[in-house]
Order: sequence, then C-alpha cells, then structure tokens
Amino acid sequence: MVDRTALRNLVDYIVGSVEKARAVESPFYHLEFDSVFPSDVYEQILAAKPVYEDYRPMSGRSKGHVRDDGTATRVKIDLFPEYIRALPNGKRELWDLVGRALCSTEVQNAFIRRLAKPLEKRFGKTFANTGFYPIPILTRDIPGYEIQPHTDTKWKGITVQLYLPGDNDHTNIGTIFHAVNGDGSLKKAAQMKFARNSGYAFAVGADTWHSADPVDASVDTRDSVLLTYFVDSGLLPILKNRTKRIGNFVRNEVRQLTRQ
Repeated sequence: MVDRTALRNLVDYIVGSVEKARAVESPFYHLEFDSVFPSDVYEQILAAKPVYEDYRPMSGRSKGHVRDDGTATRVKIDLFPEYIRALPNGKRELWDLVGRALCSTEVQNAFIRRLAKPLEKRFGKTFANTGFYPIPILTRDIPGYEIQPHTDTKWKGITVQLYLPGDNDHTNIGTIFHAVNGDGSLKKAAQMKFARNSGYAFAVGADTWHSADPVDASVDTRDSVLLTYFVDSGLLPILKNRTKRIGNFVRNEVRQLTRQ
C-alpha cells in the first residue's frame, strides 16, 4: 500500500525542483537540476539500489553493448509496480514510491510548463494538449558502456535523466551535449556533471544531439533514472506505448522464472 502522504510530499518536492531548475539555451534548450529529490529520500535511494542480477539488459540503442563474457554494460528496471514486485521488502516500497511520483500528472505538467518553448517549436501552439506517456526506468551502466551522438527517436517527446551517484568523485562522466557546425558535423558543446542528486531534461528535437563517453574501469557503476515521456497522441503511439509496456512485462516475467 502506497503511503499517500509520502507520495504527495515527494511529488510536491520534485515539482518544485523542476520549477527551480536552470534553463540553459545552448547548445539546445534544456533544464539542469541541482536537487531533484529531498535529501533523506536521496539517501534512501542510494541504500535501496538493486543488485546487478535484479536488472535486465537494456534494449534500443543500448542493446549492442555487451562484454566478451556476455555481460550487458547497460541494464534497467522499469519503475512500474509490476516490474519491481520481485525486489526485497524495503527496496520495493521505495522504488514504487519514486516510480509513482515520477509518473504523476503534476510532475509531467511541470516539465511541460518549463519546456514550453521547445515543445511549441515541435508540436505547435497546441503543444500543451499533446498526450505523453511517462516511462521511468532505473538504469545501471558499467565499464564498457558508451553511446554515440544521437537525437532520440521521434516517438519520444521529453527526455529526463536523474543522476544517482553516492559521491561526486566522477562528475566527468555525465551526458555530453553537441552543437551542429555549419558543415553539419558535431562538436562537443557542454557536458552535464554526474553529481549527486542532479540531472537534466530536454524536449526531443532535431537539434538535441547527445552522447556518453565510454565508462572506464575507474567507475564501478553509473546509476541514474531515465524518465522518458513518449508521445501519446494518435492511435498508433497509444497502441505502441501500451504494447511495449506489456511486452516488457512478459520478458521480465520470463527472466524472473529462469532465475528461480
């Protein structure tokens, strides 16, 4: 049973974090956060990180990142009740709370308000009526993971990444933002700091080029929450989003059975 008071307090705090986030214009419009979660909740998050075996390999652009021994260099857990129910007591309740807060209408509306400028550029003046389907996932990157510059698929409307390091010893491994040169080539223009309780958000567009350098052996894990708002307007996107959630659930159930 979800603690409604705790959920309301967490939602309110995250909304406040979004409202207070810095808006940066270059190399594309994005938000930068300094304190996404309350400090006590953040410490609980660090203590409740699942073990590697609780995750499953990431799909999409990350599915090809596998070590020679078969270990996936990016793994994930979808923060929906049906995916985290196998986690131990304590961890399950905490991640259920975080997932529900991130999926809340209030948090979504806060992102839409703060990202109104690029959302209007993509969706037009009625952007606020565009449907979005939030999918929060807890991700873990290990040495060997990298991702080349890309702009995200058209199915995505808003991309949010919330960093979860235990310390600030590796702030240099955050996401890289790229600008486009006059000849169409890319150049590194900014890099997010992989710092405690920080993160960023942007509305997906043709200019939102970003990447991640290889995680080197000095880093144990690079943990974060990826909160993606998929476009959910029109029959095809609506069916796609829900079919994907069901498909992921089936794959997760099969994986849990094979672990027993």
